[in-house]
Amino acid sequence: MVKLTNYNIVLKQFVLLLTFTLTISCAEKKYAVEKIVGKQININEKIQESTEFEKIIKPYRDRIDADLSTVLSFAPETIDKNGKWQTPMGNFLSDITLEMSNVVFEKREHKKIDFCLLNNGGIRSIIPKGNVTARTAYEVMPFENSTVVLAISGKVVLEIVDYIISEKKPHPLSGMSFTINSDGKPSNIKIGNNNLEEEKVYYVVTSDYLANGGDNMLFFKKNSQKFDLDYKLRNIIIDYFKSNKEIKVNTNQRITE
Repeated sequence: MVKLTNYNIVLKQFVLLLTFTLTISCAEKKYAVEKIVGKQININEKIQESTEFEKIIKPYRDRIDADLSTVLSFAPETIDKNGKWQTPMGNFLSDITLEMSNVVFEKREHKKIDFCLLNNGGIRSIIPKGNVTARTAYEVMPFENSTVVLAISGKVVLEIVDYIISEKKPHPLSGMSFTINSDGKPSNIKIGNNNLEEEKVYYVVTSDYLANGGDNMLFFKKNSQKFDLDYKLRNIIIDYFKSNKEIKVNTNQRITE
């Protein structure tokens, strides 16, 4: 006769062992990186040797090259970046940004942009004398920055003036002018042809990078309204080229000492 008591004990122990084993095996496993091994693979030569790859890429590359090489305008003189407080390139870029952005802003918001401020470091190339193409625009402005219009008070405009003086860089400026006195303080600040009013609201167009405080232009964060025009600075340049057979640069003084 089988002893059921001993059998039941063995059976219970087996069930407990099986349950414990299943629990351990089903538990979440944690992995840790022990080492990372890198290997450089040079694919340039293989790609260049690949006839099939070249057949696929060539039509697209030729089309892009043709588009970028199409003559859009003409520069009678080289537009360079030389200057203490302002440069021909800075004047050109800020003027056309103000002009072209105003068309979009007035149509959407029925308001007018008062002035433009960009950063000197954002201009990456000059415009050489001669034919101007779309490639020229990509060389001048290789970034994907878009234009943004900000509503700011006259007090913030004073901060902008102080910033420009302290930076001692020819940041592109259009629609605003002022004089730097012998003591380094500003005077005769004008927006357009009118004296600055500290309590008035002004609309300034700039890049999305600067609007977010880039280049330490933190004063732009003190805006009361923000309008994204969804208009890239590079496209502004290209559109200007297409609309003007000859590039004209306004050399009027924005900052005087």
